Amino acid sequence: LLTFVPNQIIKFKAFSPKEINNHLSSFSMSSSPTRYINNMKYLNQQEAQGIDEELFNEYKFSLDQLMELAGYSCATAIANAYPKNYSTMKILICCGPGNNGGDGLVCARHLKLFGYKPTIFYPKRTEKRIFTHLVTQCEKMNIPFLDCLPTESKLIDFNFNIIVDAIFGFSFSGQLRAPFIDILEKLKLAKIPIASIDVPSGWDVEHGNPDGLQPEFLISLTAPKKCARHFKGKFHYLGGRFVPETLAEKYELNLPEYHGTDPFVLLKHDTNEKVCLFRSLLNLTAIFSNKNSIFFKIIFICLIINS
Repeated sequence: LLTFVPNQIIKFKAFSPKEINNHLSSFSMSSSPTRYINNMKYLNQQEAQGIDEELFNEYKFSLDQLMELAGYSCATAIANAYPKNYSTMKILICCGPGNNGGDGLVCARHLKLFGYKPTIFYPKRTEKRIFTHLVTQCEKMNIPFLDCLPTESKLIDFNFNIIVDAIFGFSFSGQLRAPFIDILEKLKLAKIPIASIDVPSGWDVEHGNPDGLQPEFLISLTAPKKCARHFKGKFHYLGGRFVPETLAEKYELNLPEYHGTDPFVLLKHDTNEKVCLFRSLLNLTAIFSNKNSIFFKIIFICLIINS
């Protein structure tokens, strides 16, 4: 019970079911419910590339369009998982040389607008105009850029609250090269939460990497990649609310329904499952109006704790 209602166990019988629900809601993430989709498709690398090609060639999306939508969904999902407060304000965003890095630059800009304090580490830049423009936008918004990571991982932990991993996406293959070998080793040793965009950097797109980064947060873009089945972190989101229905049907993606106007879907939150179940069971106690209702509440709590 202490997981859900800290320091309230002694006064539990003083709360009505409605009051307890209101109290628990302060521990929940947001109004966005967790979506459980058993038949949602997990993409291999070829399928992910095929969908991107069709978005560009058949549906006439531009790269900067998709990057903006993807980066915005990443920023909003991060804000959903880590609400802005003194312990989540400072975010280190590590960007790679490709499109995943571009998503990270867009994400940084939106996090700045949301009131967070992003810092960007972009060690291997490209001269392509779309990326130089994203860098300029961040610079004009006074987002600082690091020339190098701190020498020790504990200094990363000291200076930042969250790391955003936007180094490599689903198109990555082959062996890691400098400078990213050392970068990923430092990130692996960090104690603060890591939020990975689409694919944790260094993972095989289909098989994962048990010895690589183990992020607490993962946001899959368009549709989850097969490696997401090996994700053992706390938060798994789906982002990139731009897939046309006809394309989703063609690839049999079976995507979950987005909530309201959210650009993300919460697919997994370990704590949230028990909170939702706990709240649902408490609602059942509303049918009891006599003194025995506290007995049923206690029984339900014991069932949750032991589950």
